[in-house]
Amino acid sequence: MSDSPSPTGLTVRAIEDAKDRKVFVDLAFTLNRDDPNWVPPLKTEVHGLLDPRTNPWFEHAAARYFLAERGGRAVGRISAQVDELVLRHMGEGTGQWGMFEAEDEEAAAALIHRAEAWLRGRDMTRAMGPFSLSIWDEPGLLVQGHDHPPMVMMGHNKAIYQSWVEAAGYTKVKDLYTYDLDVTHDFPPLIERIVASGEKNPKIRIRTVDKKRFEEEAALLLGILNDAWSDNWGFIPLTEAEIAYAGKKLKPIVFEDLIRVAEYEGEPVAFMLTLPDLNLLTRDLDGKLFPTGWAKLLWRLKRARFEGGRVPLMGVLKRLHGTRLASQLAFMMIEYIRRAGVARYGMKRGEIGWILEDNLPMRSIADAIDSKINRIYRIYEKPL
Repeated sequence: MSDSPSPTGLTVRAIEDAKDRKVFVDLAFTLNRDDPNWVPPLKTEVHGLLDPRTNPWFEHAAARYFLAERGGRAVGRISAQVDELVLRHMGEGTGQWGMFEAEDEEAAAALIHRAEAWLRGRDMTRAMGPFSLSIWDEPGLLVQGHDHPPMVMMGHNKAIYQSWVEAAGYTKVKDLYTYDLDVTHDFPPLIERIVASGEKNPKIRIRTVDKKRFEEEAALLLGILNDAWSDNWGFIPLTEAEIAYAGKKLKPIVFEDLIRVAEYEGEPVAFMLTLPDLNLLTRDLDGKLFPTGWAKLLWRLKRARFEGGRVPLMGVLKRLHGTRLASQLAFMMIEYIRRAGVARYGMKRGEIGWILEDNLPMRSIADAIDSKINRIYRIYEKPL
């Protein structure tokens, strides 16, 4: 059922079928086509994210998607979602929204209002967003760094969205930072000494992952992650099904020497995962893998030359937090990945993040290797 039209003819309705879902996905391409820094996502990935038949996130969450229309054409979209794990870890009554795109402020306001109404109908007392769809996908609204394209698995939106969201009554709850790093230069002498000291310690081993055992390795890494991040704001544990799903999706795009596991006295205690910047490899595909895009992407991955790489995930077991060993292992993994990235893949830039604004230990590591904040993503909230 559609909302009553506004004086301008704007309506907002829930999507109902595959045809609507195609409009929902394609709308991002229409609204961002003229933005030189927007990178078209792979449409198959977006459809897979939205589909309960393929995304195990839906085993503990529910979502509804809405389209704003005017004059017979789509002018905006939004998702509204309730996640049982969010309710457990971020507070009862916490509903979320995301997948937000709008042509103008009227459409933006109407979409947010409709998402809030859906959340209220499920007894939510607070709306938080954007999350597209979870904090593990694309969290936050880009509020700084619109002048350059994002790296793999990070979002990009029009700068005007910030004023539209805030006009709807939303206030900041948390900022997420990404850090840019020129990897062609050695790290500062102090960091080099810390790395060299670790290399002399027989209790420390920094190894690559074994792609032949990737499902097992992925479970190890994400198990460390669930422990390492368990006290972080916004942390939602990945389920076994989600870990398996993530491992399956990551396997084709990972390179063994860009993922490092730190062992101390034979026990895996930390890891760092770096992905090639797939945005550089897919940008000209216009979101389409078929009929020729898949072959192009496979060839580019096989060629294994990419200027940028991003560290989306790293973790150190919680019991080591705040210790010198934790920092030393982090510096060692970053340096080993930097060496491999430059020597084997032609990397010039690295990106670390996202990092919570109040995660001071990680921010101090980023500062120590002379990386600089290049983008800020903001998460907003509003009482319902």
